[in-house]
Amino acid sequence: MTPEPADWSYPLGLFDAFGVELEYMIVDRGTLDVKPICDALFRSVTGGETSDVEPDGPGGVVSWSNELALHVVELKTQRPIASLDGLAGRFQENVRRIDALLEPMNARLLPTAMHPWMDPNAETRLWPHEYNDIYLAYDRIFGCRGHGWGNLQSTHINLPFANDEEFGRLHAALRLVLPLLPALAASSPIVDGRRSSLRCHRMEVYRTNSQRVPMMVGLVAPEPVFTRQAYERDILGRLYEQLRPLDPEGVLRHEFANARGAMARFDRGAIEIRVLDIQECPRADMAIAAFVIELTRAVVAERWMRYEDQQRITTEALHGVLLETIRDAERARIKDRSLLDAFGGHGDEVRAGDLLRGLAPQVLPDHPVWTPLLTRMLDAGTLSSRIVARLPESATREELHAVYAELADCLHRGELFDVP
Repeated sequence: MTPEPADWSYPLGLFDAFGVELEYMIVDRGTLDVKPICDALFRSVTGGETSDVEPDGPGGVVSWSNELALHVVELKTQRPIASLDGLAGRFQENVRRIDALLEPMNARLLPTAMHPWMDPNAETRLWPHEYNDIYLAYDRIFGCRGHGWGNLQSTHINLPFANDEEFGRLHAALRLVLPLLPALAASSPIVDGRRSSLRCHRMEVYRTNSQRVPMMVGLVAPEPVFTRQAYERDILGRLYEQLRPLDPEGVLRHEFANARGAMARFDRGAIEIRVLDIQECPRADMAIAAFVIELTRAVVAERWMRYEDQQRITTEALHGVLLETIRDAERARIKDRSLLDAFGGHGDEVRAGDLLRGLAPQVLPDHPVWTPLLTRMLDAGTLSSRIVARLPESATREELHAVYAELADCLHRGELFDVP
């Protein structure tokens, strides 16, 4: 099945279309050490320096782009897509195409949200070409050679809105969905060659990477603002004020400087979800994306809680749940009654994985591809938990290499890792 582009006229309304972005590491084929050659990959296709590649031309479905770190490549939908059906196959085709281009460079793609033994202070190289002024500004202010900048890969989902009413409802829903997402998608349990105490270590370094400017990330879960005017005043306006002394030229005075887990992009009429760790292959990412979209749609439709009551749930409560799922993923105990009520009420406490397994058949009951795939993934546990289960408490480099080489094979073949 071929994914059909949505109508490219703006504005797009709620759930009219979707944008998806997948970030992967480029690593040495033998050692699996990071290999900062994204620009060389792009040159092998275009013959020159560029930050974007359209491998199938302007009418293609998937394009490639650079990220801050030179060892990361992003695959993304070139334009909004009306349905996720068929999109996993298109992403998979591009994964294999990139792997083929990387093979003569003795490199390949590696999935998961953090490289398991990369030393970002020594190995991070920033993208040196187009938009380098932006990356240099980030580096000057924050120092971009730590894990929170140089070693993190994620899946982004963009959901559109057509007007202020739709923005408010979408923003309210995503605030509630966001804290559950590490329990669904955690894939970063290994850092600095050791098992982390956190199942979603990427989100830990993400939420703490810009402490010099607290308004950049906030509490990851966005503040309760539900109009563009309020957002630009209370979030972006305060962010720009904090940035001003550090960025007097205003290089970062743009919506992209806001790094909340669900960030509004009024320039493109969408909210971007940034909390999802990337999975072992595009099929897994698309199954998760389908669930997230349908869960968000159900909240917007007030299936379990009225819009007015959704607005009253505090950012602090959502942040508390997020910290639990960052630490324990699907095994996190959710005790906050306001959030439990937002998803139908589940007593005084429920494990995050049990909550998600209960919600999945309600919001995604009968899709021929995503429903059975998601059920298998939820039953098997997050990719983080599956990786940890395959490794001893103190894994050697050889043991880590064996598991992550298998993950690279899963990405190339489009297969799930340790899912029955």
